[in-house]
Amino acid sequence: MNSVSSRTPRFVRIGALLGVAFLALPIVGLLKRVAWSTLCRQLTDVATRDAMRISLYASVCATVLALVLGLPLAWCLARMQFSGRRFVRALVLPPVVGGVALLGAYGKSNGLLGGLLNSLFGIQLTYSLWGVIIAETFVALPFLVLSLEGGLRSIDVKYEESAAVMGATSFTRFMRVTLPLLKPSLVAGLMLAWARALGEFGATITFAGNIQGRTQTAPLAVYTMLESNPEGAYALSFLLVAISVGLLVGLRDRWIGGSSQ
Repeated sequence: MNSVSSRTPRFVRIGALLGVAFLALPIVGLLKRVAWSTLCRQLTDVATRDAMRISLYASVCATVLALVLGLPLAWCLARMQFSGRRFVRALVLPPVVGGVALLGAYGKSNGLLGGLLNSLFGIQLTYSLWGVIIAETFVALPFLVLSLEGGLRSIDVKYEESAAVMGATSFTRFMRVTLPLLKPSLVAGLMLAWARALGEFGATITFAGNIQGRTQTAPLAVYTMLESNPEGAYALSFLLVAISVGLLVGLRDRWIGGSSQ
């Protein structure tokens, strides 16, 4: 046991154990309910394959879109002073009524922008794959922005200023100085955003619907299967957990460095 561990207060250790137990018990309960003998058959079902395909594609697209929108926003919040900054930061919070809010903005008939897109270009975002991506981006974006803003605030600007004095352009400073220093926060934010997008339920079903093979993501399929096919619901839940844990642990070890032990 190292010196840091020996100085850890007992209440911290107890709290940590309780936290681990709180997170682990549902996973253990899920594993107990999985019908292992029929797992392969359940996972190769057409509905399950469609749901996983849509979930993986939409969550990756949502994460990329969140990065495109979130990095500039996080930069402005962390580095710039402007009127309305507190209001903008208040917007960057996990949404409470995402699906209803999205209908008000992008709904086909009465949406602020959705009605215009539909009347001028015949574009319908609701009940489409794009609707799934937009819903997942809307709920995942705040997690990425908050991570990046914190990371940008922790970077000492003297490194960027030194690069500027040496003649580096703003793009070079960002790519060669800022981005490497921001990498842990960037990877952590991307992982949080992707995991949130993959597990999104409420905004997706409200805004994009639950149409098998079109907008039904894995969480929606689990919800649908719980009544008609519980074994399939637990099998798909197990697959979601396995993919999430595997990718998140692997990416963390590769890009953040994993454990120091």
